[in-house]
Amino acid sequence: MCLAIPTQITEIDEQQMATVTLGGVERRISLVMTPEAQVGDYVLVHTGYAIAVLDPAEAQASLETFAELAVIQEELDQRADEIH
Repeated sequence: MCLAIPTQITEIDEQQMATVTLGGVERRISLVMTPEAQVGDYVLVHTGYAIAVLDPAEAQASLETFAELAVIQEELDQRADEIH
C-alpha cells in the first residue's frame, strides 16, 4: 500500500520543482504532474511528485487525521512497552 501526504507549497522554481513543508520539514518535489499548482496550495505528494492539488479544507482534514493516528500509534506503542 502506498501513502500520499498533503503538503503546502512554499516556493516554486522555473524547472517545475517546488519546496514543500510538512511538520517543519522541507522537501523538494516535482510539479510535472500538477503544473497548475501555486505557492500556498496544498498538494498530495507521493514519491517526490505532487499528484493532485487539494482544497485547503480537505488538506487540513487529512493532516488532522494523520495527527490523530500518530497519537493512537504512540498510545499503542506505550501499552506494548508496558506489557513487555
